[in-house]
Amino acid sequence: MGEMVRFPANGHTTSGYLSLPTAGRGLGLVIIQEWWGLVDHVKDIADRFAHAGFVALAPDFYDGQSTKSPDTAAKLFMALNIDRAAADLRGAADYLRSRPDVSSNRIGALGFCMGGQLALYAGTEFPDRFGAVVDFYGIHPKVPIDHHRLRVPVQGHFGRRDTSVPVAAVEELAQAVRRDGGTFETHFYDADHAFFNDTRPAVFNPAAASLSWTLSVDFLTKHLL
Repeated sequence: MGEMVRFPANGHTTSGYLSLPTAGRGLGLVIIQEWWGLVDHVKDIADRFAHAGFVALAPDFYDGQSTKSPDTAAKLFMALNIDRAAADLRGAADYLRSRPDVSSNRIGALGFCMGGQLALYAGTEFPDRFGAVVDFYGIHPKVPIDHHRLRVPVQGHFGRRDTSVPVAAVEELAQAVRRDGGTFETHFYDADHAFFNDTRPAVFNPAAASLSWTLSVDFLTKHLL
């Protein structure tokens, strides 16, 4: 359904997978990959959001690299250049905002695992570009989130059995954001990390994935219209 495109990002260019709604125009959304890279699963999610009426762009944060190996994914994950990632996020938002088929002034950011943390980072660093954030079990030790600056509305989806993103840590961040006047809506599921990923049968949870999908579409539509 979509195609690979290139867009400028602070002096360099970055590739990404762009999927367009059949209506020809829609809300802008940046979809941020898991630690595996820009794999077919991420492209499928972009296509699903396009079917739901969004202009969806999934940037390639690994510059063409992807893997099915957890060991290789962990190395790519830890080698992520945060300054380069920030430039790619900003560039992706600017690219979408420049397109005549994008109807929203500010863009949504939605990500999974590593991408969930980068979505929070996008909302913290670029609130003039991003108008709503959806975080699916976000984690990255090199991407700290300053709760004092996170004022973009956030919706988060987390598994209660996810040992990498403990419920207590999620609640601590959400409560800190709320104390500072922000909005952080949390949803917890009886599920594991990566419960949304239907290419991983060991952890995929159809009920949690279905509900979190509906909540995400509604949330983004509400805050980006």
